[in-house]
Amino acid sequence: MNTATRSLVLDADGIPLSVLVAEPRDRAPKAVVLAIHGRGMRGAYFAGPAHPDTDLLTLAADLGYTVLAPDRPGHGASAHRLPHGQLIADQAATLHAALTDYARAHDTGAGVQLLAHSFGGKIALQLAAHWPHDPHLPLLGADISGLAQHYAPGAWDRPDDLAGGGRLNWGPLHLYPPGTFHAARTLLTPVPALESRELATWPARYRALAARVRVPVRLTLADHEHWWRLDPAARTALTAAFPDGLAHLVTAHRAGHNLSLGHAARPYHLRALAFTDDCLTRAPHTPATAAPALATV
Repeated sequence: MNTATRSLVLDADGIPLSVLVAEPRDRAPKAVVLAIHGRGMRGAYFAGPAHPDTDLLTLAADLGYTVLAPDRPGHGASAHRLPHGQLIADQAATLHAALTDYARAHDTGAGVQLLAHSFGGKIALQLAAHWPHDPHLPLLGADISGLAQHYAPGAWDRPDDLAGGGRLNWGPLHLYPPGTFHAARTLLTPVPALESRELATWPARYRALAARVRVPVRLTLADHEHWWRLDPAARTALTAAFPDGLAHLVTAHRAGHNLSLGHAARPYHLRALAFTDDCLTRAPHTPATAAPALATV
């Protein structure tokens, strides 16, 4: 293995953000993958807690990428400073500040690729829609799983069921390696109060953010996804909200909502990294006018 993985705390404009980092050991990175976890979890969601085949950090670093998997604002090292968490736009600004802190002392290759899950996908769309113009740290693309526009009837007002067995967050239990639900308990954190404030406004926000994105986007939804409305019209609307041809939607088979913890994790991660390779080969996508720096929609 040619990968070094470590933990560190980054300075996000005065907010300490705990981060897992995996870096290629013997070569400069092709780019940085910023992996953003979902609701009630931590950055170790991407570290293969139950089985090596679910470890995005090691896989991506072995393929030449640096991966940053932060504990989102209100989780991990920032929990004492942000006991109520942050709203979506503020989380995006905090994550970008942490990324900028990392970039001051580390090679970031060709730029940044976003890879996000569920609620983390909301942060990724906010980032992609309002990425500050910076030729030294450009945004390459965004790969988002477990996120759509319209919640399934009653889904977002059901109690969280993250500890194992929940239909919304997991789907059929056989989709996950043995020991997953025991290991997942080490990932769980209380959901900061501010993360629930914007749930009802998400459908309109999705449409507004998607319209501003100027980088390629890959959306992945599991075939056992139950959080979202996924009838044919809803699926078509997901990609139609983006500028023409910029986004595409794929289905992960034999997978549940927590895609990166299941048996389908490795094929999903490999496809996400192949998409990242593809983003590296594309000409830069530069908006005609620079978007305001991580503004609130």
